[in-house]
Amino acid sequence: MASWEDVGRIARGLPDVTEENGRGYLAWSVGKKGFAWERPLRKGDLEALGERAPAGPVLCAYVPDVGVKDVLIADDPAVFFTTPHFNGFPAILVELDRIDVATLDEVLTEAWLCRAPKRLAKEWLESG
Repeated sequence: MASWEDVGRIARGLPDVTEENGRGYLAWSVGKKGFAWERPLRKGDLEALGERAPAGPVLCAYVPDVGVKDVLIADDPAVFFTTPHFNGFPAILVELDRIDVATLDEVLTEAWLCRAPKRLAKEWLESG
């Protein structure tokens, strides 16, 4: 399963990405826009999730829209989830120790595409 090292390697492999460790948590940005970050669960998250709350590390990543988030959760609820804090927000929570590296790569690439400047994303896709 995936690790923070995998997240960093994949994210840094995308164009113009910066990795930060602000406030003790990892985050990845393209330009000045964050696209993925370490998201420890807060007290309210734990209460809302109850027994569903994961014990391991949690990654948060942008998705194109809430519909995509809903599909990911429906397709693989053992890996993807959300909390009330993210209701209506186009970001997915990922149980890092349950996702395979190939799927993680897809999630991070899609998150990057959501936040990258349009021209940069277009150039990267065309260079494919």
